[in-house]
Amino acid sequence: MLGPVLAVATFLVLGPLDQGSSAIGLRLILLVDLVYVLLVAALVLQKVAGLIAARRARSAGSKLHLRLTGVFAAIALVPTVSVAIFAGLTINVGLEGWFSDRVRQVVGSSLAAAEAYEEEHRRDLTEDAEALAVYLDNNRRNTFFMGDGDVRRVLAQGQTQIQRGLREAYVIDGTGEIRARGERSYLFDFEKPADDVISAAREGGVQIIEDWDSNEFRALVRLNQFVDRYLYISRNVDGELLNLLDDTKETARFYQQLENERGRVLFEFGLVYLGFAVILILAAVWLGMWFAERLSRPVGRLTGAAQRVGAGDLDVQVPDEAGDDEIAMLGRYFNQMTRQLKGQRDTLLDNTHQIERRRRLFDSVLSSVTSGVVGVDADGRVAFVNRSAERLLDWQEDRQSVSLAVAVPEFGALFEKLQQTRAETAQDEVKVSRAGRLENLLLRISTRRGEDGRLEGYVLAFDDVSDLVAAQRMAAWGDVARRIAHEIKNPLTPIQLSAERIKRKFRRHLDDQNGGDLELLTDVIVRQTNDLRRIVDEFSKFARMPEPERKPESLTALVRDAVLLQQAGQPDVKILTELADDALETEVDATMIHQALTNLIKNAGEAIETYRQTGAPADHAGQIRVTTARIGAQAEIRIMDNGIGLPEDRARLFEPYVTTRNEGTGLGLPIVKKIIEEHGGTLTLEDAPCFEGATRPGAMAVIRLLLPPVAAEQDDTTDLSGNDEGQDTAALGAAVTQKQKRSR
Repeated sequence: MLGPVLAVATFLVLGPLDQGSSAIGLRLILLVDLVYVLLVAALVLQKVAGLIAARRARSAGSKLHLRLTGVFAAIALVPTVSVAIFAGLTINVGLEGWFSDRVRQVVGSSLAAAEAYEEEHRRDLTEDAEALAVYLDNNRRNTFFMGDGDVRRVLAQGQTQIQRGLREAYVIDGTGEIRARGERSYLFDFEKPADDVISAAREGGVQIIEDWDSNEFRALVRLNQFVDRYLYISRNVDGELLNLLDDTKETARFYQQLENERGRVLFEFGLVYLGFAVILILAAVWLGMWFAERLSRPVGRLTGAAQRVGAGDLDVQVPDEAGDDEIAMLGRYFNQMTRQLKGQRDTLLDNTHQIERRRRLFDSVLSSVTSGVVGVDADGRVAFVNRSAERLLDWQEDRQSVSLAVAVPEFGALFEKLQQTRAETAQDEVKVSRAGRLENLLLRISTRRGEDGRLEGYVLAFDDVSDLVAAQRMAAWGDVARRIAHEIKNPLTPIQLSAERIKRKFRRHLDDQNGGDLELLTDVIVRQTNDLRRIVDEFSKFARMPEPERKPESLTALVRDAVLLQQAGQPDVKILTELADDALETEVDATMIHQALTNLIKNAGEAIETYRQTGAPADHAGQIRVTTARIGAQAEIRIMDNGIGLPEDRARLFEPYVTTRNEGTGLGLPIVKKIIEEHGGTLTLEDAPCFEGATRPGAMAVIRLLLPPVAAEQDDTTDLSGNDEGQDTAALGAAVTQKQKRSR
């Protein structure tokens, strides 16, 4: 509203109310115009800055707002610039017509004619004044004395002699007072010359005085033969013509001024137009930004709401715009859409939660089952696996979508058999080697069909029956051992006694050679009988392990005694101990536990010897490490070596007559296992950690025995201390003596 008011006021000040460039009103209105332009420019720049900031922040609708503002600015700028160029060209062409050569020639001719007329009157009056002055000077020179009356007479005579005629003729003094008058020269027509004109005439030359209002020219000239006398004459001229001459001169000067200032006029016009154009452009930009903001605000809100919907927030709603245009309808439809989507999502979430609860229940059941379960699709690819299956098959990585024949090659034969026979189930015992261990798995495969009877896949369930197989074998060996001990042990004594009787009875009846042969043969019978009795005794021990006589004992002390004995028996093997400061008091049969520990340490040394015989490095140093520690309510004893290591089927090492050495009987580990189990503990064989400088792991026997509740509640702080083969002989002797006492 202020823009048009200022435009009209500026036009009035510059046009109809033109007060000149130095007028206070003009300066004031121009100052107000400048302040208005700066104010509008500041507001527009503020809007533009906010728009750019919103665009950099990538706020919703900012890009559309910026584009609309640019379009409106271009729409305002292009016509304004085009009109400015066209107006400038038009004004320039118009000015070219005004300042053409023809107009310039007419103005110049008019000015020349007026100047010629004026110059003619000037020249004639000057000549007449000079002629009359010479006439007066000559008469004065010829007459010795001339009074004012004589001067008047001579002046009148001379005035009549001027052909062009003079209106008035006077002789005046230096003060402008009349001293003599010519014909028709009256006092009431006398116009006293100015003092500066008199002074100029005194200096010399004729002075012409123009009096346009009285329609006359006057001339003042000094009389040289008179003292302080001047000739003052006048002649009638056309005053209107002379005034027209002044107007012509003024017009010519104004025309020349306009012609010289044509560039400035064009510049001023362009500047004024530019000012109004800037105002129009700023107003258009302001209006465009307002309209663009009004248009882009709902679009930006829709964009931001759509982003939030894309992020999953279906509770978002945009304000309803007033009106029934497309943008208002779009907001209403958007709100309706989000409400419908929210309802559908809530329904889907409820269904998903139910499915997820069922899946978690299914996963929980499968994870809790100790049997391994593997789901296979109809194409034979693994679909799901429970934790027990991953543990039994030692799967460290995802096997989803992998073919069963690739994931578990050992299951491939039974799976192919089921597919070929088209049976519903199949079962078999499968041996699987994982992580250097051979496991016996009882595998059952069944088909999985949908409600329509179509084959959907297969389910594989398997259990580790290695312990069951080992227990069955141990039971079988125990039964065999009892039968052998019963059937073989009874005849051994008669055989030995008979051989000794034959030796005593028939030796004296034979010569030396035959007697020696008889003695040799009977000694063989007795010796073999003793060996057989020893084997039968071992079988008896394995078959009928005596009940342990439990007494409070220190496991740490028992381990230390066993280590001392083996340090003396295996001098070429370095035995290191890390025994707990805790005595690890529990109720055990000291003799049986000592026998088990001795057997295990002895086996570790024999494993090192076997490794040396089968190609150990030349710098290999045999080493056995024995540790004790309290683990919760259990005492743990570890016996580690850097020997030959364990075979893949390590579970069979606990079976009778299974050994990795040529000299072993294979009854040591089964007896040790039975001793530990009789004490309610466990014995496992594992790979030992690689010793320093070793390239392969050795064997490690782990014994775990339960501690009494009182001992189990003690602090679990165990400071381990090293104890190697550097024990003194006195300690070794004391341990041997203690062992002998226990044996007795």
